[in-house]
Amino acid sequence: MGKKIKKEAEPPPKDVFDPLTIESKKAATVVLMLNSPEEEILAKACEAIYRFALKGEENKATLLELGAVEPLTKLLTHEDKIVRRNATMIFGILASNNDVKKLLRELDVMNSIIAQLAPEEEVVIHEFASLCLANMSAEYTGKVQIFEHGGLEPLIRLLASPDPDVKKNSIECIYNLVQDFQCRATLQELNAVPPILDLLKSEYPIIQLLALKTLGVITNDKEARAMLRDNQGMDHLLKILETKELNDLHIEALSVIANCLEDMDTLVLIQQTGGLKKLLSFAENSTIPDIQKNAAKAITKAAYDPENRKLFHEQEVEKCLVALLGSENDGTKIAASQAISVMCENSGSKEFFNNQGIPQLIQSLRSDSEEVREAAALALANLTTCNTANANAAAEADGIDPLINILSSKRDGAISNAATVLANMAMQEPLRVSIQNHNVMHALISPLHSANTIVQSKAALMVAATACDVEARTELRNSGGLEPLVELLRSKNAEVRRHASWAVMVCANDELMAVELCRLGALDILEEVNLSVSRKNKFSEAAYNKLLNNYLSLKYSLTGYLSSSNIISDGFYDYGQINPGTKLLPLKDLCLQEPSDLRAVLLVNSKSDVSPPPSMEDKSSDIGYGRSISSSSSLRRASKEKTNFHFSTGFGSPTEDKSEPTSGRNTALSKSTTKEKGSRRWLIKLALAALWFVGSMAEPGMKLS
Repeated sequence: MGKKIKKEAEPPPKDVFDPLTIESKKAATVVLMLNSPEEEILAKACEAIYRFALKGEENKATLLELGAVEPLTKLLTHEDKIVRRNATMIFGILASNNDVKKLLRELDVMNSIIAQLAPEEEVVIHEFASLCLANMSAEYTGKVQIFEHGGLEPLIRLLASPDPDVKKNSIECIYNLVQDFQCRATLQELNAVPPILDLLKSEYPIIQLLALKTLGVITNDKEARAMLRDNQGMDHLLKILETKELNDLHIEALSVIANCLEDMDTLVLIQQTGGLKKLLSFAENSTIPDIQKNAAKAITKAAYDPENRKLFHEQEVEKCLVALLGSENDGTKIAASQAISVMCENSGSKEFFNNQGIPQLIQSLRSDSEEVREAAALALANLTTCNTANANAAAEADGIDPLINILSSKRDGAISNAATVLANMAMQEPLRVSIQNHNVMHALISPLHSANTIVQSKAALMVAATACDVEARTELRNSGGLEPLVELLRSKNAEVRRHASWAVMVCANDELMAVELCRLGALDILEEVNLSVSRKNKFSEAAYNKLLNNYLSLKYSLTGYLSSSNIISDGFYDYGQINPGTKLLPLKDLCLQEPSDLRAVLLVNSKSDVSPPPSMEDKSSDIGYGRSISSSSSLRRASKEKTNFHFSTGFGSPTEDKSEPTSGRNTALSKSTTKEKGSRRWLIKLALAALWFVGSMAEPGMKLS
């Protein structure tokens, strides 16, 4: 046998590249490797990039600058599971960067990411794909893309995942999505309430919190509340409240309960199961201000329904609210005051707060917080409306002074609420007098100048309620309140015009105020308003008539007649017919005009202390033009020097002859009259006859023939 020859090893093929281990310390180099066709290189490059991205925001920005995002999006659909998994992990981290999110939206990769939520994928892929979607859903455009690409259904399915991270990411994304009403509607169609309720049993507080926040949003819809009730959701929520260890979840749980209490069936259910008493006891005895505040808010939301208010009253919710008013926390006081303002729509609750509640609310009016004062004033406004007992209780609790102080507040709501309370109180004369003694008319000037229509309306209403006597009206005029009040008659707001007209009608109850209001243009504005079918109201018409009936000289000049109820008195004068829009000059201004040959102005002056008629030679020396002129020699001397003569007539007793007319324009006749009632009536009738006679002879500006 021949000797065996050792076979030499065959050299490697020339066309095969020898394996090479590369160690790179540059991120740019690794990014270039993302374009490799080899699965192993792609997997290792993705793994390195993932660790790099985990180190901070700067590294994420660096990867974006190096162009890593676009090649990574292609790897989301790679055939190799490891490559696909690593790429998904990277996007879970990178998507927290706003610039990356923007680029991902532009690249339209939402379908690829949502595809990673498929049931057959690994849990780790579910984790990072859901994390990516949670980050993307933080912005509106991202929410829209997730919803439009059908991402909601797989996210709901993942709520039952065994992995807590997957649950957390999924419920966070769902919470962001349901901020939009379309997503909420779809969520109900997908029957998402039961799996969300199951998350309340989780051992992880963050998952429980996100579940409660999501329920707090979706239960704003009636259908979702019904689903929660049908799935024993209230039992879960009440158990959370009863568990002290879960006190960090109590606030959110109360928010969900607040929504559910708006549903009558839910409220009846928890009332029948004793849950309502537990809720009220929990709110009253809690030492956490936010919990008390949310409990009061829950009562407020539910109490808007009349049937709910009735149930609350039966459960003595008023005691709980009064206790919350005593809290040192401003937020709790505000929430309790708001709840009272709603609950007092129930007559039984209104009576309860008469002795308990009103004193505490008055105390809140003295708070340093503007918000607390506004909420307390709102509660008092509702409590005192159509309730004299509560109005008296507010006054007895020394509420007038702080209420008037609030009229100078910077918050429009506080001002309007305080004005409403004061107007309600002023309906009773003793309280009105007390309010007037607190210089209320001066305090109303600022609200009357307000640009807020609600404040304007309430301020005008308060003027109407308090300006019921001469002293109050005089104070209003002296404080400069008539000018802004008259301006409110021009308002485009119907309620402002109505209340301003009412106030003007009240203020025009005496001649002095009627003359002043007409001087400020109130009559002209009201005439314009009453010509408009859409702008006029009963009060504007009544105010117009009141002004004329208390300014008879103007009424007679405008209309040419007086009604049987119009009784003229000293100082009445007939200027003659004037055209609409023409100003009627005051008597004093007329007396200071130069003499002319125009028609005489007739003046009624029946005072018994008027000087006897002068001789014919001295007729031109004195001019009696009213009560003030006839009793003042100095004014007579002044009128003697510059007078456009206004023919003044005076009459004697019924048995005396009628006064004879003088031939000149610069004359005045006056005789003393008796003080007897019959004589005065005769005098008035005679004066009216003379006015009619002379008024028919000529118009102002016409020469006498």
